Amino acid sequence: MTDTPPLHPIERQQLQRESTLVVTVQSDGDFHDDIQSALSALAQDETVESSPRLSFESYDDLMATLTPRVLDLIEAIRCHEPASINETARVVDRDVKNVHEELGRLAQLGIIYFEEATEGRSKRPVVWFDELVIELPFEPDTGDTATAPS
Repeated sequence: MTDTPPLHPIERQQLQRESTLVVTVQSDGDFHDDIQSALSALAQDETVESSPRLSFESYDDLMATLTPRVLDLIEAIRCHEPASINETARVVDRDVKNVHEELGRLAQLGIIYFEEATEGRSKRPVVWFDELVIELPFEPDTGDTATAPS
């Protein structure tokens, strides 16, 4: 697992003020355009209200990442607030190594972050949002198509 850099205290405070993570499917170009528009609005002293967003390039990427097993892990962390990765694995009754790897991926995506323990080397996973909203735009230019079974 690649260790993620610890959050700056300002970043942690900002996340703790948020209660919703919006997950969507959007091309890199569209995501970049949205950020540029928001930056332009901010430069003109306009307010930009937006929840933190996580964007995947395809429906397949989103579904491969946010599997029912991963969503169960996120919910367990949010509800039980385990004190360490080992305790998280016990809560979800899964192998510590697999949970550790999955938590690393979730941290890289910004879905969770880790708080360092005051004593020892344990890290406590933290889910910073109360609600996860998945927006699925069905636009012809996304390149994703699905065929309903006959």
